[in-house]
Amino acid sequence: MTEITDTLDAIGLLCPLPVLKARKRLKPLPEGAVLKVLADDPAAIVDVPHFCAEAGHALLDQSDGGTHQVYLIRKGG
Repeated sequence: MTEITDTLDAIGLLCPLPVLKARKRLKPLPEGAVLKVLADDPAAIVDVPHFCAEAGHALLDQSDGGTHQVYLIRKGG
């Protein structure tokens, strides 16, 4: 199981806020830290993986949490 370093609750926020808040939350974390992001914005399904690829982070998991999506992002270097 992956150890979660921090959690970002972006439920209720619309594009581009979940990604912008994830970027801000990841910035002070050390390389290798894992951020759990909760989001219900339909655009996040595309935006979060794209953000990870562009920023050099690893998207460890993307799953359905029922009323929202759950993303696990490992901070890259």
